Amino acid sequence: MRRAGRVVADVLALIEEKLAPGVTTAQLDAIAEEYIRKSGARPSFKGYKGFPASICVSIDDEVVHGIPSSRVINEGQVVSIDAGAIWHGYHGDAARTFYVGQPSADVTRLLGTTRLALMAGIAAAVPGATVEDVSGAVEDVAVEGRCDIVRPFVGHGIGTRMHEDLQVPNYRTGHPGAVLEVGVCIAIEPMLALGSADVETLADGWTVVTKDHSLAAHFEHTIAVTENGPVILTTA
Repeated sequence: MRRAGRVVADVLALIEEKLAPGVTTAQLDAIAEEYIRKSGARPSFKGYKGFPASICVSIDDEVVHGIPSSRVINEGQVVSIDAGAIWHGYHGDAARTFYVGQPSADVTRLLGTTRLALMAGIAAAVPGATVEDVSGAVEDVAVEGRCDIVRPFVGHGIGTRMHEDLQVPNYRTGHPGAVLEVGVCIAIEPMLALGSADVETLADGWTVVTKDHSLAAHFEHTIAVTENGPVILTTA
């Protein structure tokens, strides 16, 4: 999983280098798939429940699962990239949100809050903690940053399957949930919006957008719970 995670981290770094006005989302997808396959891995997303691409590219009010196409990226857009790779049967999954150009104070707050919420959730994922501890840590940062939490989509267990049984909400549920034991691997992935986080799925069956068209952000890491605390697997 470290190897799969490293491939995903490299893909996100490569996308950040290539992301610029005039680039199409399909071009970003092609860059990602080529790198994943040249690394000896396979894209986790391509063909998953019929998804047609190797990465998700979600723009502005699109929260997650945006399908790459001939759409051109423009200056002043929020772009979320979700990527996954399979290495010898094991998955890595991570996401980052970028801004093309110089962000406003509100956009800076959105991206910064979402990233900090992810890191708070990771810090809480220690042996003996519960899923609710992780969820609460994410929620607290989101609330402090005045961002709304997209509730229908949550983090998940990960390993030989991209989505394993354990679910990791980004908000308190009122139930402790599972105890995190050494060896457990999870993907923590807060999705936040500047306005209302009520969402709907577009006619393509995949792309999830905020109903009020407010900007959204998505950050994710795959982590392992170890005796020494959480270890991020989707990092260079």
